[in-house]
This record gives sequence, structure tokens and C-alpha cells, in this order.
Amino acid sequence: MSRINVSLALTVFTIASGLFMAACDNTTTTNPTPAGTTATPAANSTTTTDNPKGLKIGSLLPTTGDLASIGQQMVGSVPLLVDTVNACGGVNGEKVTLVEVDDQTDPKAGAAGMTKLATVDKVAGVVGSFASSVSTAAVSVAVPNKVMIVSPGSTSPVFTDKAQKGDFKGFWARTAPPDTYQALALAQLAKKKGFKRVSTVVINNDYGVGFEKAFVKTFEQLGGTVVNKDKPVRYDPKAQTFDTEAGATFAGKPDAVLAVMYAETGSLFLKAAYQQGVAKGVQIMLTDGVKSDTFPGQVGKSADGKYLLSGAIGTVPGSDGKALASFKKLWQEKKGGSPGEYAPQAWDAAALLTLAAQAAKENTGVGIAGKIREVAGGTGTEVTDVCEGLKLLKEGKKINYQGASGNVDVDANGDVLGVYDVWTVGDDGKIKVIDKVSPK
Repeated sequence: MSRINVSLALTVFTIASGLFMAACDNTTTTNPTPAGTTATPAANSTTTTDNPKGLKIGSLLPTTGDLASIGQQMVGSVPLLVDTVNACGGVNGEKVTLVEVDDQTDPKAGAAGMTKLATVDKVAGVVGSFASSVSTAAVSVAVPNKVMIVSPGSTSPVFTDKAQKGDFKGFWARTAPPDTYQALALAQLAKKKGFKRVSTVVINNDYGVGFEKAFVKTFEQLGGTVVNKDKPVRYDPKAQTFDTEAGATFAGKPDAVLAVMYAETGSLFLKAAYQQGVAKGVQIMLTDGVKSDTFPGQVGKSADGKYLLSGAIGTVPGSDGKALASFKKLWQEKKGGSPGEYAPQAWDAAALLTLAAQAAKENTGVGIAGKIREVAGGTGTEVTDVCEGLKLLKEGKKINYQGASGNVDVDANGDVLGVYDVWTVGDDGKIKVIDKVSPK
């Protein structure tokens, strides 16, 4: 997907900022708009612990839109991290301020939200976004404004390519591995399951198309055949009916179908495929974009009460970091229950922003960008506790942060290498993790 035109983003932002300034000042908390509404991201924001002298960071994550079911699982991580940091003294001697914006899983809203964060709130770093198409729009605003952006979930390989070309000038990183790795993991899983002929259907954006290309290349290298390689099915993210696309995807009697989707539109597609009867006897393979507890219910049940997605398998970036146990314990104490998908990646993204600012001894995007790779990896003292890391940095020592999601060793392109959970849908509609795979 091409980048959102910056002038368009500024137009949307002008409207959004007017609504925001009328609704609240910098110290007022505005509750996020309920799912299904169309509020602008500027009006749909929350500011906490306002401190003009301290580090100010933002979050740009989807609490509404096509990825809301996953976004709502991760959005609590960033304020939890900020509260933890402020409780142990903050960054550079001052408390950290957080400004939260709902990107609505929409590139236009994401560009407007990023523009607000960069030019009105003047944040130094942003955790976000989740959808690759939204991050594409947001990073085009972040880079010229020298704001460091760390995504907890934008996995398109396009970002690696652009980073290699120097497009991001060091102001981009992510704590979830690119889909080149997940595509490799899924291709290996398909081969292990004995699937020789696979068809693909993907959402037509950076995430879907990038994943499709990586999977096709890898699966063919492993000796498999992609049935619809010459006529790939890429569905419109705004579509509401999918009968034609479903028929085309399952034509040619594939052993399995790889479906790279978002939850809202993906559930409609799969429901259409089951209702047409074309999915019968075909293994469904899914990815991280739909792994939420509510997704099997969204797809629905058959006349006999069985979940249509029963038996589907998929992959999702997993978490195996040294800080995972302590993160889960903190989440249980503060929020109850267990953190959802990508919550560890969001925690780590926020942690890296604060640690890098402390290492730089300045609360700027330039300072964070210059130190983020140093605190994420290297030869410094390994730390899993963000407060311990801040303490060592204040003493002038170097650290190597070991995160909740993984070791988060950010490379020159802003990428990390992770592990993947293999999951399946049971007859009761519940999702369970059945294996782990590390791409090689």
C-alpha cells in the first residue's frame, strides 16, 4: 500500500485537533470511544501524568476497527509500563507522560493521530501501530518530525526493505518479528502436515500481500505448489461480502488454504466459504491477525452447533523472554487475568523507549533513536527489570534489555527474531497453543 499523503493527514489532523482542544486540555482524561463509532483519533485520546519537563511518549493502537479484538488486548501494556517507570523515579529525573490515541485500524486515522502526537503533543517516541498499513502511514509522519516509532506488531516485510534503503533514518523499530519469519514457520508447518497443494487468500494491504509473497517463495522452495499463484486472491479491506473471493480461493481443490486476514473482515470471508460448502475437507491455516478468543464465534457455528473453525490451525508471534514471568505476575496484580496477544511486545516497545531516552540523557526522538539498539542488545549488563535498567543507566553503565516477548535485539533494520506459537481451534470454539516453532 502506498504511503498516505502528508497533506491529507494534516487536513484530517486539523479537524481532529479542533475537536480535541474543545474536548479537553492536556491534563484531562477522555475515555476511548466505544467500538463501532467514528470519532477522530485526536478526540479519541487520553493523556496521563502530564509533565512538560519529562519524557513524553505516545501510543497509537487500535481499540476500534478491524483489529480491535487484538488491539484491546495489548493497549493496557503501555500505561502499565509508564506507571512502573514513574514509580521508580521516571526517566532523566522526571516522570514520563503518556498520550494514548486509537488509530481505528485505519491508515487515515493513523496518519492524523501520528500528526497530533508529533506536532501538538510533541512526543519523543510512539508505541505503534499494530496494522502494517497504519504504521506505513504513521511512520511517514514520524520520520520527518524525528519521532522514534516502535511497533509491537506491524510485521510486513516491507518495513525491512524500506529500512535497508534508509527511508526511516533510524526512527523505526519493532518488537515483533517480520512476516518473512512467520511465513517460513507456516510453510514448514504445512510441509510437516503433508500439504502439497495450498491456495492463499490475503487482505489487500502491506501485511497481507507481504505475507503472501514470503509464503509462496518459501513453500515452493520446500517443494510445495501454490495453486492460485498466478491469480492470487487479495480482498478489499473495506469489503462486506466475499462470495466471489471465497469461490476463487477454494477452486482447484487445494489441500489447505492459507488465510492472512484481520478478524472483522476475515470472519465474514470464512463464513461465506463455509456457507458455500467450498471449505469442506480443506485445512484452514491462519495467522496472527485473527488470533483472538472471539474469532471462532465471529465465524459462527454449523446447523448442528459445531464451530465452523474447529480444526483450523495457525501461527502467532510468541513470547519467551526472560522478563515474561514477571510481566505476567505484574499484569495479574494490577489488572487481573493474563495478558493477551502482543501485550508483551507492547510492554517491550514502551520499555525500549524509556531506556533509550535514559541512555541518551535526553528526552528527544533523536536521542532515543541513537540509543535504542544499544540498550536492546550489545555487551551491556543483561537486565529484565526496567527499573534496574534505568538505575544502571543513570550510573553511566551500559545494559542489554531482555524483554517479556524475547531478547528484543533490534538490528540495523529495526527487526527482531522471535519464536512462534502454533495454535488450533477446538470443537468447543476455544483456541489453544499446541506447539512452538522457531524459523530457521
